[in-house]
Amino acid sequence: MADLDGLGYRGTTAVVTGASSGMGEATARSLAELGAEVQAVDVKEPSIATAAFHATDLAQPDQVAATVDKLRDVGPIDFVFSCAGVSHTLGPMTCMLVNYVGARQLIEGVLPAMADGGGIAIVASQAGMGWQMNMASNLELLAIEDPTEARRWCEAHPEAVRDGYSSSKEMLILYALHRAKGLGEDRRIRINCIGPGPTGTAFMTPTIADLGQEYFDRFPYPVLGRMAKAEEQAWPLILLNSPLNAVVSGTVLYTDQGVAGALSTGVLDPAFLMPTQSEL
Repeated sequence: MADLDGLGYRGTTAVVTGASSGMGEATARSLAELGAEVQAVDVKEPSIATAAFHATDLAQPDQVAATVDKLRDVGPIDFVFSCAGVSHTLGPMTCMLVNYVGARQLIEGVLPAMADGGGIAIVASQAGMGWQMNMASNLELLAIEDPTEARRWCEAHPEAVRDGYSSSKEMLILYALHRAKGLGEDRRIRINCIGPGPTGTAFMTPTIADLGQEYFDRFPYPVLGRMAKAEEQAWPLILLNSPLNAVVSGTVLYTDQGVAGALSTGVLDPAFLMPTQSEL
């Protein structure tokens, strides 16, 4: 991909979590083709070639800390792509620990090894667009930096954790927005999220099994007329984290074919996206 060298990835080091499947794998593959050295983090070793693999369960703080130590030795790290995530079907607590608590721990852990002017890109979700409606509880959790303390807070507040998925994605968005100013002023590091809609990856298998194929068949896909593919989400993530986007930080780019905008402006009734009684 020599014609895309202007994106600024050739000769850089990029950490990609969730690199063994779905959007993380697609991101890692494209980054390698763009000339980046990819440090892969996942519970399962990727099938694609990477510079190194770090076996890590993000729900386990000790494993995250050990991986952070190894990644710090790799530095300087130019980019972090936080793509790891699990479905609500694994349970609210696991979902929150992997999707938000562990993701945040790893990002914060490698920050000392990041090059000034680097970039952090996070896969959030369209499901997190309600982050402002749950601001009080979300800010409480955001204030907790220690992952063990964060778990205790979640265990004590099941009403805030809810299904674990939408709440964890809300937290990722809030975290990125909150950190952007400080990271920019102190290190010129940018941090952003994408908010995908349903995407055809292995992640969707348990979700479809839980909600039913009918629910996703009637889900709106305005632009493509179908679910996005992993590669179609990886490219916006890569483009968003490119140094070309020097003024973009603290934002969420909804990569959901326009559904978030339709919901926000009343074009689409949120009730349409709720599972029917037969789908529950």
